[in-house]
Amino acid sequence: MTKKTQFNIIIAEDDMDDTEVILDVFERNPNFNQIILVSNGEELLSYLNNPSNLIPDVILTDINMPIMNGIEALQQISEINSLKDIPCFVYSTGLNPIYQQKCDFLGVKACLIKPYTIKEFEQIPESIVRFLEK
Repeated sequence: MTKKTQFNIIIAEDDMDDTEVILDVFERNPNFNQIILVSNGEELLSYLNNPSNLIPDVILTDINMPIMNGIEALQQISEINSLKDIPCFVYSTGLNPIYQQKCDFLGVKACLIKPYTIKEFEQIPESIVRFLEK
């Protein structure tokens, strides 16, 4: 069986500046094929529940977003049989212990700290690929 080398990812991020940067670093990373962007947890669920949309290989979500935060969305995703096995990653400017506990309970693969520099943002896709290759 061959290892998958290109992944389709959906990213939930509400900050427009961060969205531009994260899109750029994922587009430049050869391990990611299709990058879908949504701006909150509700849009994430709406996309995933639409049968005409491609189901991604990976989910990356910010935690603090309006309408529905990332953890609320991941909770709902974990209850849907066709989606619950998708590897999920979260990132945020800070991760309090309660969020960390909830992420652990939901089976989140990694909780990443949202970087402040482009160079650090470039490490996010690399970190995700390393986790997926385990």
